[in-house]
Amino acid sequence: MIARLTGIFAHASGNMIIVDVNGVGYRVSVPVSVLGQLGEIGSKIVLHIHTAVREDDICLYGFIGMDQQKVFEMLLTVTGIGPKVALAILSGMDVESLAEALSKGDLKTLTRIPGLGPKGAQRLTLELGDKMRYLVFERRSDSKADKMRHLPVDLVLADTIDGLISLGYNRNDARKAAERAVQAAGDQIDTASALRAALNLLTKG
Repeated sequence: MIARLTGIFAHASGNMIIVDVNGVGYRVSVPVSVLGQLGEIGSKIVLHIHTAVREDDICLYGFIGMDQQKVFEMLLTVTGIGPKVALAILSGMDVESLAEALSKGDLKTLTRIPGLGPKGAQRLTLELGDKMRYLVFERRSDSKADKMRHLPVDLVLADTIDGLISLGYNRNDARKAAERAVQAAGDQIDTASALRAALNLLTKG
């Protein structure tokens, strides 16, 4: 399986590009949003690749960031959502906006995407809403961690409790799990790590 391509941006037609890797041209479908980030024809590019193997074809789908690839692959797990619709979704919305819309069940925003009707949008929110809520919180937590690597323990605890509540846990269970996670890690833990640890405690009962 091809997981990444590093080569020359050789050609573009619609949302399909060709990446020249040592004289071999790879045809890759990308979200329209990615095209504007590739630079001029002839530029060196790096793409994260999702390889789809069919009986009569092998299709490559390319992304600038691994988070975009991750969301693309999450979309494909939803009944009725194929690669074309998943690419259309990521062409019309960036990862952050899509995660927010799915986590909030914002069907009005989702149905503005070409090829995604009300039923498809509802399936997306039902099947991916919880995962996207965690993704939204995790990205915010990671962003905070980049700015402040060692937050006060009480702030980490409060953020972890809020994160668990946003994922559907009641406040009492959230507080108990958050306190255990923070106490086990000591004063070097960040919010993202505390949330993961607390979720592990809750899922294990």
